[in-house]
Amino acid sequence: MSAVEFEHVSKSYPIYEKPSDRLRELLTFGVRSFHRDFKALQDVSFSIPRGEVFCIVGENGSGKSTALQIVAGILTPSAGGVQVNGRVAALLELGAGFNTEFTGRDNVYLNGSIMGLSKREMDQRYRQIEEFAEIGKFIDQPLKTYSSGMVVRLAFAVAIHLDPEVLIVDEALAVGDTYFRHRCMRKVHELRARDVTIIFVSHSAADIQAIGDRVLWLEHGRAVATGAADEILPRYLAAMSEKEGRYQPPAAAPVAAAIPVASSVRVPAKEFKVTHSIPNIDQRHGDGRAEILGIAILNEYDEPVHLMMPGSRTIIRVSARANDPLMRPVVGFLIRNHLGCDFAETSTAAEGQNLKSMRAGETCTIDFELDLPEFYPAAFSFSPSISDREQVCDWIDNAITVQMGRGEGQVYGCVQIPVRIEMAAHA
Repeated sequence: MSAVEFEHVSKSYPIYEKPSDRLRELLTFGVRSFHRDFKALQDVSFSIPRGEVFCIVGENGSGKSTALQIVAGILTPSAGGVQVNGRVAALLELGAGFNTEFTGRDNVYLNGSIMGLSKREMDQRYRQIEEFAEIGKFIDQPLKTYSSGMVVRLAFAVAIHLDPEVLIVDEALAVGDTYFRHRCMRKVHELRARDVTIIFVSHSAADIQAIGDRVLWLEHGRAVATGAADEILPRYLAAMSEKEGRYQPPAAAPVAAAIPVASSVRVPAKEFKVTHSIPNIDQRHGDGRAEILGIAILNEYDEPVHLMMPGSRTIIRVSARANDPLMRPVVGFLIRNHLGCDFAETSTAAEGQNLKSMRAGETCTIDFELDLPEFYPAAFSFSPSISDREQVCDWIDNAITVQMGRGEGQVYGCVQIPVRIEMAAHA
């Protein structure tokens, strides 16, 4: 039996131009309509097995929160059927389900009673909730005195300790500090190991890649695609990059000189060698109006690099060809770490370089020069792309992978930050 079943679910909200229109419609007993329907969800279907981490992605206004509220039972669908099997705990909007006049302690017991737990059962859980929230003496203060981060701490602590069978987590975690978010993510992993079904919404691709099993991509209330996280998320990221050109100024004449700074881009010159090497293709997306010809990782002497060393000058060379005329081409790449998490991204547009338009059959080569910091030693993959205005022409996932070498010091975390220390002795 699945934990959650959505069958052709739609949700509409009536929009009235004037408050009086609502009354006029009531007086006609539904014979005449004085509103227009806003369709937050349109014919969305999916099934979530028990123990799965199911993530929902999409732009603001795509229907993510509406879907979560229907699963939580806060909203009812306008059409279609929904079945949820098991106790649901939801962390939705900031402070949702809390009474701001009550203390934190009172809200803990209030939420427990809403979930059907007795006072004795809540007494057994209270100490764990208080310790996880880590808000100190504020637990006995009214919620209206809390900061937004404190509200999230308490809400998440309550949700995970009520023995949910289905846990819903919206973007509210983004309000929390980094330390608490790390604790929350560890807890999510623990719950998944206990076969708790988790529905997770986040704008952080790294979080979704780290914990997600499957992904639902929503756009304007419709399901664009549903599938494995490593299949859907790259397609979603590629689609989001299509919109980058919308905010770029009109193309200007290219800058001839190289910019000798980290993550700089050198506009191609005729003497640049076109690279035709694509060592690997996990997935490829785009409309085909242009294509990536190759990608290479080079040192400052134009030699291939098989081991990137901290502190070295590294060139990421990307060659592309226009199959159709391109008005505003943008070339870039994405770096992923060995866990498949997006590590860094840049492009000609992001670096302030506007490439000139390209004719059909024209080829360009872009050199991105990076002064590498000391990353932790692991394999990093590069995914090159070329787009035109709002449309991705070609995007290759994990086209080339290079190992990061070990520097002189020990790297804790992701990157070693250069630090200079000054000291003074005082009597």
